[in-house]
Amino acid sequence: MTSSSAISRRCSPSDRRGLSLQQITAMSGLERSTAHRLLSCLVEERFARRSTQQRLYHLGVDAMQIGFSAMHSEPIADTLRPLTKRLCRLSGDTVFLIVQQGDYALCLLREHGEFPVRIFTIDVGEKRLLGMGAGGLALLSRFDDATIREIHGRHADAYHAAGLPLETLLARAQQARAKGFAEIVDAITPGISGVGYSFQISDITRVAISFGAISQRLDATRRQVMGDLLRKECDEWLASQQG
Repeated sequence: MTSSSAISRRCSPSDRRGLSLQQITAMSGLERSTAHRLLSCLVEERFARRSTQQRLYHLGVDAMQIGFSAMHSEPIADTLRPLTKRLCRLSGDTVFLIVQQGDYALCLLREHGEFPVRIFTIDVGEKRLLGMGAGGLALLSRFDDATIREIHGRHADAYHAAGLPLETLLARAQQARAKGFAEIVDAITPGISGVGYSFQISDITRVAISFGAISQRLDATRRQVMGDLLRKECDEWLASQQG
């Protein structure tokens, strides 16, 4: 195993909180100067990223992309497909399975319920920045405000183009935390609303499941009902896996 691969392997379980240069040096057994040089190369090639305020290192988008490409995303989709199908039966709506991939939310699965109007706001294999869409917002809301500011800062132009200035993104994340689930109304496609809930399925993998429907069907009252349903079903699924 190369030194850079060793660093990536060591960083991956700690990616959410990040690792300092001192920690990486101790864990990898490399000299400090060697670890710093290799990390600088990884950052330059987008296999790692460095938070400027805390000076911590995290996995980069390209490192995560390699991981997802290697496993073709099937294990996650296959594991959660029964749950998404159950949610389709219970709701009658379109259900999406989303996984966090760096600063992005990647759609792994889309199941359609019995309601005749089907929602196609995102395709399987398509990814959007965190915060765009109910599933992406549910994932983003798990971060603290400081981290959301960093994510927005890295993609400010794209967020502004989508009508999501930092203040709006922070407000939506705060609302999602308060309610226990995320909701959007006419945010991406006029006339389409959604609710989403995110949960951790392993030490390094967080997913979200969301409902999408026309706004007339998914009004405020039903969004609350569907949000409660998502939380209940997902939490019960997690409990069954841990038992």
